[in-house]
Amino acid sequence: MNKDRRNFIKKSTILGAAGAAIPALGFANKKEELFERPKVLFFDVNETLLDLTAMKDSVAKALNGRNDLLPLWFTTMLQYSLVSTVANQYNDFAIIGAAALQMVAANNGITLSHDEAKKSIVDPIRSLPAHPEVPSALQSLKDAGYKLVSFTNSSNKGVETQFINSGLTKYFDQRLSIEDMGKFKPHVDAYNWAARKMKIQPQKCLLVAAHGWDISGALWANWRGAFISRPGAQLYPLSPTPEINEPNLKLIADKLISL
Repeated sequence: MNKDRRNFIKKSTILGAAGAAIPALGFANKKEELFERPKVLFFDVNETLLDLTAMKDSVAKALNGRNDLLPLWFTTMLQYSLVSTVANQYNDFAIIGAAALQMVAANNGITLSHDEAKKSIVDPIRSLPAHPEVPSALQSLKDAGYKLVSFTNSSNKGVETQFINSGLTKYFDQRLSIEDMGKFKPHVDAYNWAARKMKIQPQKCLLVAAHGWDISGALWANWRGAFISRPGAQLYPLSPTPEINEPNLKLIADKLISL
């Protein structure tokens, strides 16, 4: 068996089901590019790296303990971030979250002022801990020579505070916030902007995220993707399939390091 054939089999084994995803990725390059290392790893922040439990508890408390309303609040927040983007408007993601919380509260007979809603989100979201496996996984990726960039819908100040409080600052070469370009992910312009900021082609970018909508946006922008299937997270069935899909960042890091 020749060397090229052995390498192909090795990479196919490492990536598991990724081979089935190759036709859906839409790359103009050859299939072999799937097995090359991306130039930059971009990371979503909230839920991908940081554990949202404390913020969810705070939001549920503001909703009179209605934990069942949490999914509705999050989808409403995402919906109105996209409404803002389509209408060429911009507000801090946390402020949109507070407005969405007011809307959900009002629809369920709960009185909540904007200041109360904002306090329920902004204070907890800025002091979230990292998921347990995240620091060591990020360090492993850095040790393997990867460039790590955070890429979030949160504000610059917000993610700076989050990283200081969670101890993640040292792992990243750069932080990118859509605040600097005014369109929320998953708008294609957000991914194109991030690739330009890092001076690389979209095909050389790989997004690590725990949100199906974020991975979908990245793949439609001709990026590559690694999905963290944390509890409750699902891929969008109508979008391309990312080449890596694992339940935590350590397993994703192991596969990326093997490339």
